[in-house]
Amino acid sequence: MSRQRSLSGTIPSMETSHDELKDNTIIIVLGASGDLAKKKTIPALFGLYRQGFLPRDVKIVGYARTKMDMPDFHKRATSYIKNSNDDPELAKSIDSFKELLTYVSGGYEDGESFDGLNKHLEEIESHYQSKECNRIFYLALPPSVFIPVSKNLKEHCYVTKGGVNRIIIEKPFGKDLESARELLGAVKQYWTEDETFRIDHYLGKEMVKNLLVLRFANIAMGAAWDKNSISNVQITFKEPFGTEGRGGYFDEFGMIRDVLQNHLLQVLSILTMERPVSFSAEDIRDEKVKVLRSIPPIEREDTLLGQYVAANGKPGYLDDTTVPPNSVCPTFAATTLWIHNPRWEGVPFILKAGKALNEAKVEVRIQFKDVTQGIFKDIARNELVIRIQPSEAVYLKLNAKTPGLYTRAFPTEMDLTYKRRFTDAKIPEAYEALILDALRGDHSNFVRHDELDVAWKIFTPILHWIDGKNGPRPRPSPYPYSSRGPKELDDFVQKYGYRRSSGAYYWPVTNLATL
Repeated sequence: MSRQRSLSGTIPSMETSHDELKDNTIIIVLGASGDLAKKKTIPALFGLYRQGFLPRDVKIVGYARTKMDMPDFHKRATSYIKNSNDDPELAKSIDSFKELLTYVSGGYEDGESFDGLNKHLEEIESHYQSKECNRIFYLALPPSVFIPVSKNLKEHCYVTKGGVNRIIIEKPFGKDLESARELLGAVKQYWTEDETFRIDHYLGKEMVKNLLVLRFANIAMGAAWDKNSISNVQITFKEPFGTEGRGGYFDEFGMIRDVLQNHLLQVLSILTMERPVSFSAEDIRDEKVKVLRSIPPIEREDTLLGQYVAANGKPGYLDDTTVPPNSVCPTFAATTLWIHNPRWEGVPFILKAGKALNEAKVEVRIQFKDVTQGIFKDIARNELVIRIQPSEAVYLKLNAKTPGLYTRAFPTEMDLTYKRRFTDAKIPEAYEALILDALRGDHSNFVRHDELDVAWKIFTPILHWIDGKNGPRPRPSPYPYSSRGPKELDDFVQKYGYRRSSGAYYWPVTNLATL
């Protein structure tokens, strides 16, 4: 007799015990006066607070150079927590959340400032009933101060007895392999790998987290998940706006460092990794590293670069006054990666990202090979599309017979759009999910040091070419603001075997009269 299996869908290896912080915890947000903190970090903490996921009696301390009194900090910290319908319950929650917030101003380079921060933390901890003191340091800071802040926190604000210390670091982690290793090495002098949580917020997005379950909990998916069935894969990131005053920062890093080397490569690694032994953090990250090590550095001929120009009443990249004159920094990049292992040999993985495009969208598009010809003529290929944002969805494009008395095949879809299927579900913000993981001590959705190292090995040669370190800098192809990208894009993806659907395909509703 076969062993009875649980029907609840639990994942035991995801429920492994971590050092979850439940009491006596302070979350310190460094860079609390900046955009990242007020737009992402603090609203995410509020979301967790409102749902009851923060530790009991938690306190949140903001730290930055800016001098502010408490009312100013409360106003700034909650400025992106919207209550557009004047909901009295929400207003009450915001007011009670403000009571958790305090603020200390100080520098990032000098130890005395951190002594002042530590004094404030010890004052809060003096009211604890037990000797346990837990501190989580969230660095919502530019990378130029990561090293001094990591050092000063360890030397001046680290709890040595009866508690847990954790440090959360935002990307970018360096600009190339050498600078990333320097940064990693410097931080590791003061913080162990177990204490360090490197955030890539795409790993907190619902559909990215869903990839593991889609792949490994469905026999039907796994059977076609290799080079024998798949022709090509595209991972696409599109923004409908330009740099809009942030050109100085963007010009220093560019589209590949900003999106491809981290966000899209993380999606690729989860999409292509082998089944892990369990869903524990190290087993997942071991498999991600293994597949990334099978990817050689990107070649120049597998790269397309673009830069948006003025069109449709919108300014071009070089019209942004914060952008250096005559900059050749790409605002669009498409690169093709190859995985040299038995599962994926010969399948092109095209990563595309751009600003000032025609829509806002992040999606994975897996195009399958043609069916055997003979009984069908010019039949559409199957595609599995996983839309990460907006409007999370998974849909499979397949061929079906047209309804009625005609015997003809036409493309349609099996559609799982989350907001239609799960009408009462609240999909958490990525930062909410990741901060909760850090509170629980779960590293599975954070980037490990060796994972970061191998990711930079893939991209550093092409970045050095773009930066002009190996000769003249390449000139990106111009593309109009609000377009799909450079005019060469269609030819670029088609040379890797991608076949665009005919004009007869409409999604999500197919009008039979058009067939």
